[in-house]
Amino acid sequence: MRSRTSILGIVASVALLGSVVPATAAPSERATLTGNVPSWAKSANFKAAANPSDSIGFRVYLGWTNPAAVESLARAVSDPRSASYGHYLTPQQFRQQFAPSQAQVNAVQSWLKSQGFAVDYTPLNNHYVAAEGTVAQAATAFGTTFGTYRVAGTTLRSPSSDISLPSSIAGFVSGVVGLDESAALVHPDIAGEPGAPPSAAFVNAPPCSHYWNETTTNALTVTMSNPAGYTLPLPMAPCGYTPDQIRGVYGVGSSGLQGNGQTVAIIDAYASPTIQQDLDQWSQNRGLASTRITQVVAPGTLKRPENKRQDPQGWYGEETLDVQAVHGMAPAASIIYVGAPNNYQDLDAALNHVVDRHLASIVTNSYGFPTEFLPFGFIKPYEDTILQGVVEGIGIYFSSGDNSDESLVVGYQTADWPASSPYVTAVGGTSLGVSQNNSRAIETGWGTYNANLNTTTGAWTNTGWLYGAGGGVSRLFREPTYQQGIVPGSVFTAQGRTGRAVPDIAAFGDPNTGYLIGQTQTFPDGTAKYSEYRIGGTSLSSPIMAGIMALADQASGSAHGFANPAFYANVAAFYDVLHAKGAVVRVNYNNSVDASAGLSYKLRTFDQGLSLKTTAGWDDITGLGTPTSAFIGALSH
Repeated sequence: MRSRTSILGIVASVALLGSVVPATAAPSERATLTGNVPSWAKSANFKAAANPSDSIGFRVYLGWTNPAAVESLARAVSDPRSASYGHYLTPQQFRQQFAPSQAQVNAVQSWLKSQGFAVDYTPLNNHYVAAEGTVAQAATAFGTTFGTYRVAGTTLRSPSSDISLPSSIAGFVSGVVGLDESAALVHPDIAGEPGAPPSAAFVNAPPCSHYWNETTTNALTVTMSNPAGYTLPLPMAPCGYTPDQIRGVYGVGSSGLQGNGQTVAIIDAYASPTIQQDLDQWSQNRGLASTRITQVVAPGTLKRPENKRQDPQGWYGEETLDVQAVHGMAPAASIIYVGAPNNYQDLDAALNHVVDRHLASIVTNSYGFPTEFLPFGFIKPYEDTILQGVVEGIGIYFSSGDNSDESLVVGYQTADWPASSPYVTAVGGTSLGVSQNNSRAIETGWGTYNANLNTTTGAWTNTGWLYGAGGGVSRLFREPTYQQGIVPGSVFTAQGRTGRAVPDIAAFGDPNTGYLIGQTQTFPDGTAKYSEYRIGGTSLSSPIMAGIMALADQASGSAHGFANPAFYANVAAFYDVLHAKGAVVRVNYNNSVDASAGLSYKLRTFDQGLSLKTTAGWDDITGLGTPTSAFIGALSH
């Protein structure tokens, strides 16, 4: 018999457990807080001592007063078999029952001020105290030294050893987020054409298809031989699907539901300066009424200056995709965009703000870490915030990642986090063909190999694996109850471990069969203008599902909150995505915008992943599958 989910159910390295243990130097009346130094901060990666005068911003997180009761309540309100199902707490009720006391907050604030830090902000749930100072002050206050380390092609700062705190406050501190720069490794799960990021102009090159197989390689004038394993003609890649097409495929096109009365929150880094005008134009082009987006920067986030690790323009396409995906599925739903002013540790503060103020009942997050090997002092506070959201009836959705099993990125098979949290819904990605009548012509797992055409010889050259939907088995969290008996044992055997399996559900994400979005882009001549292009990634899959869940909440008249237990109890409401061999050919402008520099031709395959496989039943690319016309009705009972 497999064990139930627990936030503290760690099955990986003991180093991830994190705990407060008495320090050996008893006279100092300090306690060591383990689990706050990342695994990459080791001597082999050491570059130099950190500059003591550099500024540092961090959050001292305080744990819930009764964490076991919080988790028990989270399970009860989310389980359709429980008498407490749907009996959510308000933020005020949660704070009264579980928030750290004001006396604890005052003690932390007082100590920080005594160490010379500027204390910035504490949210209403007393979950953290935000402070800023210098590296030298932090080294003294936390009893450690700071170094810089080379990791993933960049140099990041971290404490070089476990930190310590006064014993008087250490007992209720769960972690300190921001002393290390692990969060610089976070990435948006957005997949465009390599070499053509959303910040620079990208234009779809013709020919492309408005629906599946509308145009094939027979329309091309260039000579080409049969690609290895495939026979011409092949479909040309779709130009980018529209909301009507996707609503049709996923069975909500004729429902009459528009998301009225629902609010969806989107969390990203930065904020596109043209998002409202772009949404207005895009909506007009789709025949939809637009909506006013509410944009929020969570208070207490750290307005650090941008540097070479920051890429604000690279996140603009992410926000554009998220907003237009949600609006396309639920045109009448309200959208709140909560943007961190950087992509350091401020995404955690943004999520806490949404949860503690209950800004929405559905939250979509299209970003993640390519590994679970992060400091426990980073993971535990984030999981606490997620649990508060579950108790309040907030459904939190995360994209599963765009690097399959991450083995080509980090060197071992792992699920992404926070998608691997047992209290979020992880959304995987598919390759999708939409027929002329807006039905499903083909849908299979997203996993892409690429081949390039030699236009002189007509031969194709395989260049290897490109991208695909993330998934796998957690090294950190045990298998949750709702997955038991659903996730096949073969998945655990293949991964060599039992645990929380990712993803839970899926929606289309392959950028070669992606979504048509509109964005103000900068063209090579320096002009900025609105244009539309196809894009994808599990960054698309998550907001598509968030929009569909807004329709489900409207239909039921109440929030579904954390819906995984309901999803796994209604397997028949999902289209079981199976393996299907397929491919499309796409044409690219060599300069990304026009034919002046020539064209290139790409073969993009379907459902060819790394270790992950699309199979009958639950699988580690698409989870339970994608919505059917029975989906909303099944959840409404």
